[in-house]
Amino acid sequence: MHSLLTLAGIDLFIQVVGFCIAYTLQTEKFYDLVGSLTFILLTHVSLRSNLHQNWRRTLLSFMVTIWALRLGSFLCYRCLKDGGDRRFTKVKTKPVVFFIYWTVQALWIYITLFPVLLVNTEKKSKPLGSIDYFGFAVWMLGMIIEVTADLQKMAFRSNPANEGKFISEGVWSISRHPNYFGEIMLWIGVLIIASSVLSGWKWIAVLSPVFIWYLLNYVSGIPILERSGMKRYGHLPEYKHYVETVPVLTPFVGSV
Repeated sequence: MHSLLTLAGIDLFIQVVGFCIAYTLQTEKFYDLVGSLTFILLTHVSLRSNLHQNWRRTLLSFMVTIWALRLGSFLCYRCLKDGGDRRFTKVKTKPVVFFIYWTVQALWIYITLFPVLLVNTEKKSKPLGSIDYFGFAVWMLGMIIEVTADLQKMAFRSNPANEGKFISEGVWSISRHPNYFGEIMLWIGVLIIASSVLSGWKWIAVLSPVFIWYLLNYVSGIPILERSGMKRYGHLPEYKHYVETVPVLTPFVGSV
């Protein structure tokens, strides 16, 4: 518990420092990068704090590192390419609201990473088994879906012929937000691997993918993008058909 509280303090400290620098410079361009680097830092600090190393800890730490490096670099590149992040246009000049964004990021990091932090600070160990291999397969599939969705959308937007159009091809033809579906899926995979050594109160770790699902569905992800999409393309019959026929999140499952 002491180690977990220390990690929470490190997480919050980094985001507060990030806010101070970002507000002073009036920029949000390194917000996502700081978040991703914090994931990596907490993962490896927790891993190295445990003298009892095993393949489960190494595997989970590797998975988080790969995910964070990929997503952090992608979001940072996109932000620089677009000249900023629209989420922060109206809030970065308001210190209290801007600070809340950074503290929410601290909360997101800690809750999402909690299963890994528990495993990395746990003294007991258990050999990897079939359930863990299944969890890795779920993580890998989620990662592939997320990366594919991001690359397909980037390629679509970089084509001048698609100016004023919305993407509805590739994995975007089976989900309106396949990148978010992949994100939720890969963290479910992380939880599955961590679950083999969870017991008692530590089962609170199930909140990790639940929190991500809630955040993307009701707070900072899908609601914002759905409103933006309707505002930009709502007058197009083909977009209305797309919204009516393609699931918002889970492929092939109604409007879930």
